[in-house]
Amino acid sequence: MMRSLFSGVAGLQNHQVRMDVLGNNISNVNTTGFKKGRANFQDLLYQQMSGAARPTEEVGGINPKEIGLGMSIASVDTIHTQGSLQTTGVMTDLAIQGNGFFVLAKGDATLFTRAGAFGLDADGRLVNPGNGLRVQGWNAQTINGIEVLSTSGALEDLVIPVGSKDPAHATEQVYLACNLDKRLPEIPAGASAETIRQGTWRVEEKVYDSFGQEHTLRVEFVRVPAQANQWQATVFIDPEAADNTNPAIGFNSDNMAGNTFTVEFDNLGTLRRVVDGQGNESPEEGLLSINVAFDVADSTPNEAGAVERQNFALNLGTAGSVRNTVTQFAEASSTKVFEQDGYGMGYLENFKIDQSGVITAVYSNGSARTLGQIALATFTNPNGLEKSGETNFVASNNSGMANIGPSGIAGKGKLIAGALEMSNVDLAEQFTDMIVTQRGFQANSKTIQTSDQMLQELLTLKR
Repeated sequence: MMRSLFSGVAGLQNHQVRMDVLGNNISNVNTTGFKKGRANFQDLLYQQMSGAARPTEEVGGINPKEIGLGMSIASVDTIHTQGSLQTTGVMTDLAIQGNGFFVLAKGDATLFTRAGAFGLDADGRLVNPGNGLRVQGWNAQTINGIEVLSTSGALEDLVIPVGSKDPAHATEQVYLACNLDKRLPEIPAGASAETIRQGTWRVEEKVYDSFGQEHTLRVEFVRVPAQANQWQATVFIDPEAADNTNPAIGFNSDNMAGNTFTVEFDNLGTLRRVVDGQGNESPEEGLLSINVAFDVADSTPNEAGAVERQNFALNLGTAGSVRNTVTQFAEASSTKVFEQDGYGMGYLENFKIDQSGVITAVYSNGSARTLGQIALATFTNPNGLEKSGETNFVASNNSGMANIGPSGIAGKGKLIAGALEMSNVDLAEQFTDMIVTQRGFQANSKTIQTSDQMLQELLTLKR
């Protein structure tokens, strides 16, 4: 029997496999996160007619005589090149720019994918809505009111509690950064209301108590008569309300009384020190602040019968500095509260995912909270991963263990929110390869046809 027949058959069979790979690539040209395959051929066994002979003193060496017996599939590789990114604008759509895979959970099984078309289920979990697989990462834990995110812990389902409440936070810090016009006139004794108004500079800001109720903080500054570079500040809480209560101020909670304090500047227009109403002086360096306390209306009295006291620090800035600090220059006075950290209760209205995969919740009260972080996995040999369908991969004996961690570490790429990675199939390349495959198939069929004709000639030798 002619060996070329079986070589042709092997060629036909394996070119069919190569065509199957090409067909699968083309069918997934628009599949999100798809990685194309590539069929590689290798020659098969060889029948040795004679072996090699070494050179002698009389004659030279002789090469071996070998006849090939066809070809086979060497490998079907998965090509993990980067696919193009397509912007979608959907906040839960994620694309990986660089190396890495999303980690998905199906019961106790762990799968990996580059397809980031995610969404939320009824329980707020981040999932692949096409198959329900849950995206893995690390949820932030709230400890003493602070969000702590540990990426060294075990993976867990990522949960985004849409519509959940963010409790109110009482104001603890208020930062002033206004300028007091040195040209502002002093207010003489017995001055009229209009003169007092012209010589007073007012700063207002909203602050919050533990219930999340808004209160108006007002600080009024007037020049101290006959005292250069000194201003008297008077603090009010809800000055326009009928039940307003003047706050108590001081440097410590044991010695707080009155609602006025003195601010002193140096000849360069920067803060020098602060003196409270009891004559206590602040240091002339570092952050200068004074404590403010006021009664919270309608609060439950304590055992002594006193209502709850709200305390916060009124920070005037750093001594000797002009950045975000109360100053005294011959320029128009400015009204500016640099920052205050209180807010009322809010509801989770939106969330965003940054390039590190950190999920940040945005609440209706303007506050932001870290909810968690998406995990990425890399492998020593990603070509060793097994395809499990639905654009997912599973680890194999030759892929190595998954190296799971946050993005940007150990060669992991960054996340692009609002985008998807498209298939890396190049149609021009696939069609060209298809032509080559078709011609190879035709050539092998011609080999079988020719071998058959030769056998036919052999059978007609005797008639």
